[in-house]
Amino acid sequence: MSAVAIAALESWNIDPLACLALLLAVWVYWRGWRQLHAERPERYPVWRLAAFLVGVSCAFVAIDSPLDTLAGLLLEVHMIQHLLLIMVAPPLIWLGQPVLAGLRGLPPRVRNPGLSLFLTWPFLRRWGQAVTNPIVCWMALNAGVVFWHIPRFYDLALRSPPWHQVEHACFFYAALLFWWPVVQVWPSRARWSPWMAIPYLILADLVNTALSAFLIFSDRVLYETYQMAPRLWGISALEDQAKAGAIMWVPGSAAYIVAAVILAVRILGGTRGVRPSDRLRPAPAAAASPIVRKRMKGTEDLLALPVLRLLRYKHSRRVLQAAMLVLAVGIVVDGFLGPQVSPINLAGVLPWTHWRALSVIALLAAGNLFCMSCPFTLPRDLVRRFWPARFHWPQTLRSKWIAVTLLVTYLWAYEAFHIWDSPRFTAWIVVGYFTAALLVDSLFKGASFCKYVCPIGQFHFVNSLASPLEVKVNEPRVCSSCRTYDCLRGNERQRGCELQLFQPRKSGNLDCTFCLDCVHACPSNNVGVFAVMPGAAVIDDRRGSGIGRLTERPDVAVLATVLVFGAFVAAAGMVAPVMTWLHGWHARLGVRSMLPVTTAFYILGLAVAPVIATAICTRLSRTPGTPKTRWSRVACSFASGLVPLGLSMWASHFLYHFATGWRGAFAAACRILHHPYSGVAVSGVPGWLPAAQILSLDLGLVLTMWVLWRIAFRRTQMLSGALRSVAPWAALAVSLYSAGIWILFQPMEMRGMMN
Repeated sequence: MSAVAIAALESWNIDPLACLALLLAVWVYWRGWRQLHAERPERYPVWRLAAFLVGVSCAFVAIDSPLDTLAGLLLEVHMIQHLLLIMVAPPLIWLGQPVLAGLRGLPPRVRNPGLSLFLTWPFLRRWGQAVTNPIVCWMALNAGVVFWHIPRFYDLALRSPPWHQVEHACFFYAALLFWWPVVQVWPSRARWSPWMAIPYLILADLVNTALSAFLIFSDRVLYETYQMAPRLWGISALEDQAKAGAIMWVPGSAAYIVAAVILAVRILGGTRGVRPSDRLRPAPAAAASPIVRKRMKGTEDLLALPVLRLLRYKHSRRVLQAAMLVLAVGIVVDGFLGPQVSPINLAGVLPWTHWRALSVIALLAAGNLFCMSCPFTLPRDLVRRFWPARFHWPQTLRSKWIAVTLLVTYLWAYEAFHIWDSPRFTAWIVVGYFTAALLVDSLFKGASFCKYVCPIGQFHFVNSLASPLEVKVNEPRVCSSCRTYDCLRGNERQRGCELQLFQPRKSGNLDCTFCLDCVHACPSNNVGVFAVMPGAAVIDDRRGSGIGRLTERPDVAVLATVLVFGAFVAAAGMVAPVMTWLHGWHARLGVRSMLPVTTAFYILGLAVAPVIATAICTRLSRTPGTPKTRWSRVACSFASGLVPLGLSMWASHFLYHFATGWRGAFAAACRILHHPYSGVAVSGVPGWLPAAQILSLDLGLVLTMWVLWRIAFRRTQMLSGALRSVAPWAALAVSLYSAGIWILFQPMEMRGMMN
């Protein structure tokens, strides 16, 4: 170890005044906490004392320990110092609830009467209300962080000790303001709805993510001081900068996300008012089912809005399907007859770059809009006018196992045979889809192809469980007096639901194609599209029409698990470290083709890893103190709760290809129209993309944690039992999230582009 490193590690920049202030604060808090703990132990338990002491200790370590000296030599150490001052010490200090404890801890001569008069001063009260306004608190921290990360001011703080102290003071006191409305320091009153704290934290995470990406992806050293500083442990200035960005990104995002998850659990999990016995009051049986309906009371049918009102037009779906059919025909023709260069062929860019990204964005924003406009069922509807289907789908095949097999086969073949790089192969897939839909639905009644066969449809069905919109009834009382059941059976004007989903008993979006046939068939206009809480159908677990209970559907649970793990496996298979690792195994095995290695990778990712992970989580969820339930019901309950995280990973993955290759459609169109086009310029990754990807994963993790908690809480009315049930699945979700963050940090293939 170099002399510089040894000297830095042995240096303690202890400031006597700062240490005296911290010790005085601890002494005053200890006096007040001891009194309050004796009077109200439920409000001032021991853990609050521990949180306050740990928070003060973190502030001391950040300012006076060798971290402060090393921070002038390594940016990554400086970033750790900032994280302690911004994201660790302030929330821990506030969790100690120091306001009342500090006042009670002051000597009586100091507290009365002068301090009391000062604290009740109207001007001070108005000033405190203005400063603790959530908007002011949010702006204070994020504006300060952005300001001090500007290279000119960052270098100023590094060169000048007084300015360095000012920087740290800005971070620490602004962070105290930021975390005030999140922790809700008692006895202050909330200034907003508890729900608003979640977007408050997510938006702060977005700023943190943007700054982190700025450090990580910069190709030059941003801060001159670190360029000139002695290099420790062989770390270059640019590597140091990238590591600092990673430290800022991952632990920084984790602080915001963990806080958002805890708030979601407190708001939605019913943990407020828990008795010391740790037992929660069970909810009435009648209230378990209408949880979604109660929360969305008063929401408006979105089909009543001016633009969306067009979807109530009887032939609106046919118009969308016809437009998609034209695109599908163009893809097939160009795939067979056009040049076999995927970046300039419609079959190479529209399905794999544009359609996948836009359909997933639609799932996140609205619902299963692709199935609404699916072109594959339009030809079979025309054929059925002359050749009606005669058979019912076999009872033994009424499950998702066929779709699971086809989906796994597709995920493997996509990478094993480079389908994305073969326009002709893509064209054959589209033709095969039209043929399969036509054959299956010409023989079997209903939408058998959509419900039991189509792997694309299953992808959208499962992921639409995390969508914010749902086709449902407006007033259940209107349906209770209905005797014709037109939404299911149809009438002389409109067919009913082909997937046999009876609207009054329908639960969630599973198997719903958003065709809106039930909307057009309802004589009372009582069916529409309404906003719902994403994931609520998984939590509720009502016996839904056409699907039963999700906890009794292992085929759906397996399908959901394959899609969740498939999101991470598909993305991992395209990043440089994983590809290098696979090629290394290919060289060791000495086989001619990469096919065996790729096959083994997908078997591990789509079969072995999910089975082991779900088995372990299921076993740990059935610990003493939790309900005695069959392992299959436990696995089915929690597996679907991971869907939001999987959908967010699919969105991050597809968004990358769309952002880096969206110009391919213009290149293909110009080639077809014989218009001069210079090709797709590879300009690299857009600056906004990493932040958008991480934000997507963050939101997916928050929603997954909330859904998992609600599932655990549904199984038991005891807080301790719910925590034991959810802990292994929450750990699995965090592990997948961490894997997703790592994947997004790696260089990924830029497909669908050419120089």
